[in-house]
Amino acid sequence: MKLPVRLAVLFTAMAAAATACAPQTSGNSSSGKDEKTGTLRVWLFQEVNNKPKEQVVDAVLADFRKAHADTKVTVEYIPVETRAQRIKAAFNDPASAPDVIEYGNTDTAGYVKDGGLEDVTEEFDAWDEAKDADPTARQSVTVDGKVYGAPYFVGVRALYYRTDVFEELDLEVPRSMAELASTAKKVRAARPDLYGIAVGGAYTYGAMPFIWANGGALATGKAGSYASAIDSAAAQKGIKAYTSLFGDDNCPAAKCAGMGGNDTVTAFASGKAAMAIGGDFSHQAVEAGKAKGKYAVVPLPGVEPGSIAPAFAGGNNIGVLKSTSHRTLAVDLMKRLASKETQGELFDAMGFLPTFTDVRRQAAAKEPFVKPFVDTLAAGTEFVPASPAWAQIDSSLVLPTMFQEVVSGKKDVGAAAGDAARKMNEAFGSAG
Repeated sequence: MKLPVRLAVLFTAMAAAATACAPQTSGNSSSGKDEKTGTLRVWLFQEVNNKPKEQVVDAVLADFRKAHADTKVTVEYIPVETRAQRIKAAFNDPASAPDVIEYGNTDTAGYVKDGGLEDVTEEFDAWDEAKDADPTARQSVTVDGKVYGAPYFVGVRALYYRTDVFEELDLEVPRSMAELASTAKKVRAARPDLYGIAVGGAYTYGAMPFIWANGGALATGKAGSYASAIDSAAAQKGIKAYTSLFGDDNCPAAKCAGMGGNDTVTAFASGKAAMAIGGDFSHQAVEAGKAKGKYAVVPLPGVEPGSIAPAFAGGNNIGVLKSTSHRTLAVDLMKRLASKETQGELFDAMGFLPTFTDVRRQAAAKEPFVKPFVDTLAAGTEFVPASPAWAQIDSSLVLPTMFQEVVSGKKDVGAAAGDAARKMNEAFGSAG
């Protein structure tokens, strides 16, 4: 799941696909050891521009070594694209496995099922800083009430819009989803060279807010007993709201049905769209494009005027492997890597949004562009089902297929949602 600089969320589909293709792991078990000296191995994700991240991590390690003089730490920055295979292989080979890893937050349930992550509930609950972690961030490290890591950073999406186009056409910023659709069509009618809002049939995490804002859900239940809710009346209302944005009067299906999140952000950044749903992690790409200096960002509006649509809270976590023979040391390093101080420094260095609410407020005060994303987080976010089945659902393109069937006219919303629900339930059932 991750990633150019600041990229925290767009990696999700790629990582999930890699996870689904990885070899099945055998049940892992604790080493039963808790050595207080020796060498800790750490795997973190490689960024496009990794040097600033390395500098922050090096400072953390320097302090850690002062506190544990007889302990060495080696850090390897691994490619995100192949991380699923490497981490699963590590679960099967404890002798060569790291002690501490960075992992995508939608991977939590699958890694727990594979027996790879250590239960750190007791230490997390006793950690003074944990009380300020936002609820969704805590949810991303929790499976069946137990905590399997510490939130590292979070990423959400909001609405980017072209200020020059809106001024030219005398348009107001949309305050509801209905206004979003009508404004997009007004842009397209006046400026046929532009998409009113760039949308993608393969942009799962851009579409989800429409489902949640209309009262729908992806699934109901809890780990071990999820059932799809994508075919509920409320969810279907959200599907209709999103798919109504495809067409010649906004974003032609022939061009937009196959677009993913990166494609929609690229369309906006390159000056081909008046609006797009992009993340805090999309800021650098937009700044590097033709839209630089001619755009602003607001929270994606919800159904009621002035409301904010719930966003998917993506991001990464830091966890301890169950096979570690240095449990106490590994947990201490996990907390240091995910601490308030470190998250604040990672924001300064990389733009990663902190998972602690107080640190996030400080970040917003430093950088104005962060405010709409912080406001989105404050309004309430959603997450995917905490089930190992999600990797299969995501990699099998169940939801993109549903959206594309509707957009192409192959199926109506009810039929497409019903088929998606059956596929999701098969995955939930096979996950156990």
